[in-house]
Amino acid sequence: MEEVKNTKIKIFQERQVRTIWDKEKEEWYFSVVDVIAVLTDSDRPRKYWNDLKNKLIAEGSELSEKIGQLKMLSSDGKFYKTDCMTTEQLFRLIQSVPSPKAEPFKLWMAQVARERLDEIKDPEISINRALFNYRQLGYSESWINQRLKSMEIRKDLTDEWKKHGLQDGIQFATLTDIIYKTWAGKTAKEYKEFKGLKKENLRDNMTNQELVLNMLAELSTKEISESRDPQNFAEHADVARRGGTIAKEAREKLEAETGKKIVSPSNVLANDHLIKTKASVFDEDEESK
Repeated sequence: MEEVKNTKIKIFQERQVRTIWDKEKEEWYFSVVDVIAVLTDSDRPRKYWNDLKNKLIAEGSELSEKIGQLKMLSSDGKFYKTDCMTTEQLFRLIQSVPSPKAEPFKLWMAQVARERLDEIKDPEISINRALFNYRQLGYSESWINQRLKSMEIRKDLTDEWKKHGLQDGIQFATLTDIIYKTWAGKTAKEYKEFKGLKKENLRDNMTNQELVLNMLAELSTKEISESRDPQNFAEHADVARRGGTIAKEAREKLEAETGKKIVSPSNVLANDHLIKTKASVFDEDEESK
């Protein structure tokens, strides 16, 4: 099974279930161990699953042949390969696990799958859900408005890149790093390390000032791209630097006027406009989108 990005943690009855969204297949993959833990309340869900898997293999179950592995975040902060199944496969697996939670869990899985497909068809649904989640997490209205606007500007930029045939993934991430490095002096990875972040989303941990400058950089990059019509990746990289430079000059002027640094180590734990939690609405790698 190919490894895919867009890892998310879903919650079922206050229990975590790790999932991964496969953009090409438009399908969720669920961690089987997490599902077993939810259904059985076992303190050794991995052993329970290993025993069940061996039983399925011994019986020659068709389901055992479709078990794949994907890298998912573990409790130690590292990524390890873990057995995963699609929604359809899990429906069949649940039949082998006696549990009073089976039917509610099936309904929950169907809802998770439906919500994602609805978001693809109508992006406004995703935005409204983000708005609700940010409010639940305690973000200020001012910050939320900036964040949602930054999502809109980011999408406009990536749509411009896609129009020119650039590939989602490494090319998007590289151009994003150029933009960040130019205006903030740090790549996305360096920026996250500066803020003490690991899995958390970088933009969810930006201050209002940082968000505004990053929006300026990405908006400028998009506008310059439309004007110059770059023909290859090298030209797109030059456009990204030009867009980043506009935000860099704005940052330097503001810092000169206020005597305060804009690029800040402040994160969701430190900002007084955020609640004191490391929770993030989006834990997918947004910089590659």
